[in-house]
Amino acid sequence: QVQVVESGGGLVQPGGSLRLSCAASGSTFTINTMGWYRQAPGNQRELVATIASGRTNYADSVKGRFTISRDNAKDTVYLQMNSLKPEDTAVYYCNANTTPFYGGRTYWGQGTQVTVSL
Repeated sequence: QVQVVESGGGLVQPGGSLRLSCAASGSTFTINTMGWYRQAPGNQRELVATIASGRTNYADSVKGRFTISRDNAKDTVYLQMNSLKPEDTAVYYCNANTTPFYGGRTYWGQGTQVTVSL
């Protein structure tokens, strides 16, 4: 079992920055990929960024503005968000995916609200 807990959301003005954190616990040695997703009201959950073995992947809408990073010693993934726009407003979710050897399971956090507004 793996647990993930997000933190760092809040209210920020357009053009501002926030850093989200996602701390994993439990059987963290089984984790391969970790990622950030977001869901705005009325929309489906969408990919923001993922990281695995140092390789990163970003949604086109956040490329050049968001950076995902991982501290393996702390079992924590970060999402640095710069130049925030009102359309970035959403609940941001972190997930952790285990390798196929360990069942290929996906674990989700409870989400953290990010609101970009004047």
